[in-house]
Amino acid sequence: QGTRFSRAAGDQVTRSSGALSSSEKDRNLNKVLRNVLEDLRIRSDQKSRAAKLVNEVVDHLLRSIRKDSAGCFAAIEKLASGSYYENVKISEPNEFDIMTTIRVDRIDFTDMDSEGAFYQVAFKRNQGTNPLSQFVCDGTLSAEKMICHLRKLIKEAVKTLSGHSIKVERKKPGSPAVTLRIEDKEHGPISLDMVLALEVHSQSWPSSTTDGLKIENWLGTKVRKNFRMEPFYLVPKQPLDVTQGAQSQSHKVMWRISFSHIEKKMLLNHGNLKTCCENGSSKCCRKPCLKLLKHLIQKLKAKHPRILASVCSYHAKTTLFHACVKRPNDEMWSFEDLDICFLQLLDDFVEYLQATNLPHFFIPNYNLFKPGLFDSRCREVLLRLIETERNKDFVIFSGPN
Repeated sequence: QGTRFSRAAGDQVTRSSGALSSSEKDRNLNKVLRNVLEDLRIRSDQKSRAAKLVNEVVDHLLRSIRKDSAGCFAAIEKLASGSYYENVKISEPNEFDIMTTIRVDRIDFTDMDSEGAFYQVAFKRNQGTNPLSQFVCDGTLSAEKMICHLRKLIKEAVKTLSGHSIKVERKKPGSPAVTLRIEDKEHGPISLDMVLALEVHSQSWPSSTTDGLKIENWLGTKVRKNFRMEPFYLVPKQPLDVTQGAQSQSHKVMWRISFSHIEKKMLLNHGNLKTCCENGSSKCCRKPCLKLLKHLIQKLKAKHPRILASVCSYHAKTTLFHACVKRPNDEMWSFEDLDICFLQLLDDFVEYLQATNLPHFFIPNYNLFKPGLFDSRCREVLLRLIETERNKDFVIFSGPN
């Protein structure tokens, strides 16, 4: 069930990547990492102001979208997702992700890849009375048509929102989001990604997920069962092929499965014991370790934006989920051993890079590091940079955030 490394074991701590230095140096790294986390904390007043502004904008946009004469988005709802709502946001609350969800029942979904991540969607019943029928093309629900229509409605709704300076950004290649830039005079611009999502009810999760979400020894069999009874989401996404420079033009926009709602629940209730990190109980360092790994990736990307374009915070989050399964007990993540736990998580990340294989946490056959999805040059450079930072005691953390 995983190994816990503790200072009590002696002055030397040995890992798969080699021996760490003395306990005195370990304590110094621990102090450095704690200082980094303190610098990454978001002030509560800044946090609440940004959230209030985003909620005002989103609520107005959704009210406007629901009134569209076509009636296709009359029942659209919002589902907050992403690092801000998972309490793993770092530095500033300047990026928000909101899923705009539309409930669908009784659909046929056909997997369009061998891993089971991308799907075509069709309605089982006569779609004549279905408001989404206008987006059906050649018998399947067109993700591209739906996102284009939503984008048009958002642009129209933004014009009616007085008192705020908001710009709809140009569409990013391969991104399922409509991105808004909200100007905040006091704290600077806020980026808001609004992602269209089909909320699939009354059906089992796809078969590609059967062997995923292996949380029985971490969060419990009952929790896993309850999670799998929840709906799943499908978001518009164009499959990536880095061997062809960007998104392959031969790939049309399809529906990719998403479990961001479950990811949020796992991060917010992450303890093997239900009292983990509650007031008066012991604190673990699962989320602090994730913040540090995300911060390391972010700092390296800032220095090498083009070569490291393939790596993102989702790779760090997936690595943490796997680590929580390998080391499920709360005492394996004692905050006192922050440095040890962080280095272990970094070891995990490096091992996935070296193996060119990071299994999606919910879809184990979907390799997030497979060639074509993750650039091989990015992998090589990232491994070298991480090793350099290790040898230099993460000097990159001492720079400005």
